[in-house]
Amino acid sequence: MTLWVFGYASLLWNPGFPVAEKVQAKLHGYARSFCMYSIHHRGTVEQPGLVLALDEQEGASCDGLALRAAPGSEEETLAYLRERELISSAYLEKQLELVLTDGRHVQAVAYVIDPHHEQYCHLALEEQARIIARAQGGRGPNTEYLYNTAEHLHEIGVPDADLEWLVREVKALARSA
Repeated sequence: MTLWVFGYASLLWNPGFPVAEKVQAKLHGYARSFCMYSIHHRGTVEQPGLVLALDEQEGASCDGLALRAAPGSEEETLAYLRERELISSAYLEKQLELVLTDGRHVQAVAYVIDPHHEQYCHLALEEQARIIARAQGGRGPNTEYLYNTAEHLHEIGVPDADLEWLVREVKALARSA
């Protein structure tokens, strides 16, 4: 069994499983968005943070990395990802088609937001910046999550104007605090 996983946020810089191959990929029909309140990893129930999720949207696409789990690690990898990503029921695990930059099409595990879940949100960028600037959870500050994701997208040549704006705004908020 070959296991591909779509990395579009923290999986870019912290996959947490042995990766045999990384290839830039595009997922059609979904947008990367800070549309999920984080009450575990980057925030708390009392002071939620925000994390990126794949939000299903007609005509959208999301660039990221297709990560192929090392042969023999597939079952361990899936168990690890389920524990990490399905900590609440806000994400849905789906098998979705990715188009790799080398022309291949692969089926990959992807974690997408459940739009009916209470952690689903749509906030203006200014509100996202205010939340990210102050939130902290079990895996550290929300700012670290934003900065690492934006940096790794930049490294692989995937521009994200919203994330770049958020980085500038969150840093400005930190300077003025």
